[in-house]
This record gives sequence, C-alpha cells and structure tokens, in this order.
Amino acid sequence: MPRRIISTPDAPEFPSYSQGTRAGNTVYVAGTVGVDVRTGQLAGPGIHDQTRQALHNCAAILRAGGATLDDITMVHTLLLRSEDADGVVEVFDEFFPDVRPPRCVSRLGVDRPGILVSVAMVAVVDD
Repeated sequence: MPRRIISTPDAPEFPSYSQGTRAGNTVYVAGTVGVDVRTGQLAGPGIHDQTRQALHNCAAILRAGGATLDDITMVHTLLLRSEDADGVVEVFDEFFPDVRPPRCVSRLGVDRPGILVSVAMVAVVDD
C-alpha cells in the first residue's frame, strides 16, 4: 500500500517528524500542539485555547491528507496536567457535538515550555 507524507503550511511543522501520513484510506495525524501558525506562538496560556488551536491544526493536516474531522476513528490526547482533562472535554464537545470518536488520554512526556496539550488522530476516508 503506498504511503504519502502529509505536509501543510496551515499547521505547525517540526523538523524531527512529519505532520501526518496517508496509507491507503487511513490518515494518521502526528501529535499536534496549539501553536497558531500565523504568529508562531501558542494560542494562549490555558487549556481551552491550546486545545482548540490543536484541533484546528489537526483539521488542517487532515484536509491536506484528504480527510475531515468527520472521518476520525481514534484520538489520542496527551496532557501535561491531569486537572486539565475537563477543559479538553469541553473543547472536544465543540468540535464533535454529535459523534464523539474514541479517545484515550496519556500524560505528555515531553516538557516544552508552555505546552499543555498535544493531540494525535487517526481517520479513515471512504473512497
């Protein structure tokens, strides 16, 4: 099955890994943080702003791979602080009001100044 690396200027890029890949009809989005690509800065200091921006960034990567948030089959959320879990759920409810994809939450293992959340996704596109 051919694999295509996904890259878009509409989401943060990191030199050590790809934003995503598409293999067949499956799109994998790498852990994506709440950096606003227009400013190069975190969307805000709080969990709501960072989660919202991370989801916008994931949506941009999905679009570049031919998918949308409606195609999501799994979400993995990484949190710096467990007490931010409720805030993440509130923002996820904005993006997924009807069908909530399966999710798991882990502790963010990399300590980067100011980053509270990272979101990774898997989507399956009906071709």
